[in-house]
Amino acid sequence: MLIEKIKLAAKEIHEGVIANRRHLHAHPELSFEEYETSAFVQEQLKAMQIPFEKMANTGVVGIIKGEKPSDKVIALRADMDALPIEEANDVPYKSTKPGVMHACGHDVHTSSLLGTAKILNDLKNEFGGTIKLIFQPAEERLPGGANLMIKEGVLENPKPSAVLGQHVMPLIEAGKIGIRPGKYMASTDELYVTVKGKGGHGAQPQQNIDPVVIMAHMITALQQIVSRNADPRLPSVLSFGKVIANGATNVIPNEVYLEGTFRTLNEDWRAEAHQKMKKMAESIAEGMGGSCDFRIERGYPFLINEEVLTANVKSFAIDYMGKENVIDLDIWMAAEDFAYFSQVTDACFYRLGTGNKERNIISSVHTPTFDIDEKALELSTGLMAYLTLKQLGN
Repeated sequence: MLIEKIKLAAKEIHEGVIANRRHLHAHPELSFEEYETSAFVQEQLKAMQIPFEKMANTGVVGIIKGEKPSDKVIALRADMDALPIEEANDVPYKSTKPGVMHACGHDVHTSSLLGTAKILNDLKNEFGGTIKLIFQPAEERLPGGANLMIKEGVLENPKPSAVLGQHVMPLIEAGKIGIRPGKYMASTDELYVTVKGKGGHGAQPQQNIDPVVIMAHMITALQQIVSRNADPRLPSVLSFGKVIANGATNVIPNEVYLEGTFRTLNEDWRAEAHQKMKKMAESIAEGMGGSCDFRIERGYPFLINEEVLTANVKSFAIDYMGKENVIDLDIWMAAEDFAYFSQVTDACFYRLGTGNKERNIISSVHTPTFDIDEKALELSTGLMAYLTLKQLGN
């Protein structure tokens, strides 16, 4: 039976997947700098005799063709980049690169997809169809590696009918996955605002145009974009996390600098909100005698899991691992550049449980103490292989 065959294969390669993950974890690379990682992936694919091509500089795309007749195509995606974080874990596979760490689990994604490739390649005489293995750079940095690879044709020649991706989630215990159909993750835009006034002595405010006061009004007023302009049924987030007013107790500065983020789950509202924020900020600054430079750096779109595909993935996952191990997820306002795939083709992005409360493996992603329960690497490889073959109709 297919499930038993894949589970056995996943068990047999488990130690090898752990070794690959630890190697990648110890040698992390930042976005657009994944040269060693890319070379490692290429070496692994060569050893499995899986043909591949390079794309988007450090990206790699492998191809596995089933030997039975079928024109179906499905793509599997893993990201490869790390984060600018100093690792605090005391483990044998700790990062060897100061200030760089696989704190978001992309080492898990890459090693898992290599494991899935091994399983599928060994079974290619038993299925029909083509599988694209997308090893993607730069998920953590705009404009995003997914965007670049799509522009370079990763979804063409042959064109996949669907793209599957998985991502670690320490809040879910290892041995389980989480999934949600429809809108799942938010778009993300970065806001960079400079308010200009006229600085001077804090004891003589009448002679100045105070950009600090202007900025204070602006931060408060901009919250109306969410509370009074957005449809209450549509999730939207506007947050400011950086304010620099480089004056002193008695010095009003000439300008104030502000940074924030805007996130939502509707592209039309996203564009409308951009216009409203910019207009409101500029009007407030002008009305109080100053001026405002409001720059929006457009980030990733929102991520949507195609309903039928995701329902199938959930059903297949239940067959593979049991209903009790497949968790329904809520909307999450974080962002992910897999969203680019979901905007142009059917896609399903699910969460791989990697936590273990008994072993205190609970740290969130993007923290210096993030780690995983490596038993998740047996499920990550086998489940993806099974989902792929079932989606190809095998």
